Amino acid sequence: METVRVFAPATVANVACGFDIFGFAVDQPGDEVVLTRRDEPGVTIVAILGDEGRLPREAARNTAGIAIQKYLEHIGRTDVGVDVILHKQMPLGSGLGSSAASAVAGVYAINELLGRPLSTIDLLPFAMEGERVACGSAHADNVGPSLLGGFVVVRSYNPLDVIRIDTPTGMHATLVHPDIEVNTKDARFILRNEVSLKNTIIQMGNVAGLIAGLMKPDYSLISRSLVDVIIEPVRAILIPQFDEVKQAALDNGALGCSISGSGPSMFALSANAEIAQQVGKAMQEAFLSVDITSELYVSEINSQGPKVLEPVSNLTV
Repeated sequence: METVRVFAPATVANVACGFDIFGFAVDQPGDEVVLTRRDEPGVTIVAILGDEGRLPREAARNTAGIAIQKYLEHIGRTDVGVDVILHKQMPLGSGLGSSAASAVAGVYAINELLGRPLSTIDLLPFAMEGERVACGSAHADNVGPSLLGGFVVVRSYNPLDVIRIDTPTGMHATLVHPDIEVNTKDARFILRNEVSLKNTIIQMGNVAGLIAGLMKPDYSLISRSLVDVIIEPVRAILIPQFDEVKQAALDNGALGCSISGSGPSMFALSANAEIAQQVGKAMQEAFLSVDITSELYVSEINSQGPKVLEPVSNLTV
C-alpha cells in the first residue's frame, strides 16, 4: 500500500455531567487524511484544505503530523517518509473535536499504511499527543470515541484506562454549531479550581445515572442524568442564547441538551431520528432569533470510528 485515505468522525465530549471523562462519536462531520509513502524519511504536511490557512504546516505543531511522528518513533520506523494531505471538514474551535479527528485520522492512516503493526486501542496515546499540541492537554474524551467509536468513558489517565460502553439502539444525537467560535484554552481558563461538596455529590450521581441509563437502557434515567451542575453554568456565558436554545431542545422532546466539548456547539440526545430532527430545527430557530446562523448534524452514535475511504483521487492538490 502506497497511499491511504481515512475519515475520522467528530465527537461530543463531556456529555453534560462527564467533564473530561465522557465522549461519543457521530457520523458527521469529520476530518479526512490522505497519506502517501515517499522515499525520504519524515512527515511532511503538503496541504491542508478547509482551514483558511489557519493551521500550522509544520508536522511537529500539527495535530495529525505530531500523532504520526510519535507513532513512527514508537514503532522504530523513523526511516519511513509520508506526505500528508489534511482535509478539515468541520469548523475550527467548534467544540466537535476537530483537532481530535485530525489526529485520529492521521495515526489510523499511518497504521494502515504500514500493515497494522499496532491494534486500534494502542493508537490512542499518539492521538492524544495531537490534543496536547492543539490545546496544551493530552485529554482523551474526544480522541477516545473518534478512534474507538461509540460512547467512551475515560476512567483514568494514569494509567490510561478507556472503556467503551453500549448505548440504546436508535438513540440519536443532534449537533448544532452556531457560527461563532470559542477557544478551548479560553473555555478552560474560566473554570473554577474548586467545586463544592454538594455539587460534587450531585454530579457523581448524574455520572453514575447516565452510565446506568445508557446500558440498561432507560431513557427516563438518561434524561434525569443529563444534568451538569459544575461546568455548564460557567461555560454557558460564552454561548449567546444558550438557555433559550437548551429549552427549545427540551420542549421538543430531547432527553437532554448541553454544551458539546468546550462549545460553542450544543448537543442533544433523543430517543429516535424524528425527534432528533425536530429538536435540531427548534435549536436552530432559537439561535436565529438573535441572528446567529448555524449548521445542523443529526446521526446515531457512530459505532465504527475511523474508516478507510476509496478512491483517494478526489483529495489531492
